[in-house]
Amino acid sequence: MKNCLLVVLFFGGSLSLLPAQQGIQYSLYMMNRFNYNPAYAGMDYGLSINGTYRKQWVDLPESPSNSSINAHMPLYIARGGIGLQFETDQIGVQQSTLVQLAYNYQLEVGGGVLSFGLAGGILQRSLDGSRIRTPDGIYDPDNGLIDHQDNELPLTEESGQTPTFDAGIYYKSEWLEGGISVRNLTEPTIGLTTLDIQTTRTFFGTATALIDVGYSLSLQPSLMVRSDLVETQTEVSVMGVYDQTFGVGASLRGYNTNSLDAIAVLGAWNVSESLRLAYAYDLTISNLNTVSNGSHEILLSYRINKSIGQGRPPKIIYHPRAF
Repeated sequence: MKNCLLVVLFFGGSLSLLPAQQGIQYSLYMMNRFNYNPAYAGMDYGLSINGTYRKQWVDLPESPSNSSINAHMPLYIARGGIGLQFETDQIGVQQSTLVQLAYNYQLEVGGGVLSFGLAGGILQRSLDGSRIRTPDGIYDPDNGLIDHQDNELPLTEESGQTPTFDAGIYYKSEWLEGGISVRNLTEPTIGLTTLDIQTTRTFFGTATALIDVGYSLSLQPSLMVRSDLVETQTEVSVMGVYDQTFGVGASLRGYNTNSLDAIAVLGAWNVSESLRLAYAYDLTISNLNTVSNGSHEILLSYRINKSIGQGRPPKIIYHPRAF
């Protein structure tokens, strides 16, 4: 149904408490680590600005679309890094906006840097009740008639906001890096007039390695595991990088017949020393492939590879070779 996603996609069980989805899914997660882990702030050892847009399940009406922009940099005077993130997500009749600040504290450990990060911000969610359609509802929008035949469903657009907090740890060395983080740490509830939206605490685990296979060629395998302790999704990726300029790779999302979702084709280009462009196309392999032509994602990164501010940087600063 065009312009309306069936209400059953959003409501289950009691309508007084609406469960929110897990964190936004990105295929280019290995190139935008700060997006899901505040402990990564400043780990590029310079000012890093990243913008991402993703359109999921093309041709499926009201499918998810989301965008994010973040900036982070080291703050050596405070022995860590700081960052700012803005993210939006649109799924059918729901929309969310997140604004967040992050800080981390970094230590030199085992030839690398270990970081502990916290982030806090405001999460706003809105629900457009005028676009909901129920099987027993009565609708004549041209004459102003909208009746869901359910007192718990809003008739107009409603919104609410709540403070939200994230936390994470991250370790980075010359050849290996990874971390663990959690979003919506306190699982806050956003209250609307007729119902509440319950945010979901979501855990992320990531790892990336850098393997030289020749003078100009390297392989970068990556792993992402995300879970709300009810459902778990994995993503395994491998990218080949030539001359630290061009990268081509692929990802598999899912680990069994119930979780297999997509195969993603990845590409990246370091346009200059500071500018990077990356793109991912997800080929849907779940049952949604009968109504969707896949997903598109594009990422643009700008990085100033020099120290900013005062203070003493870590003794070892690794060149950001990994995509």
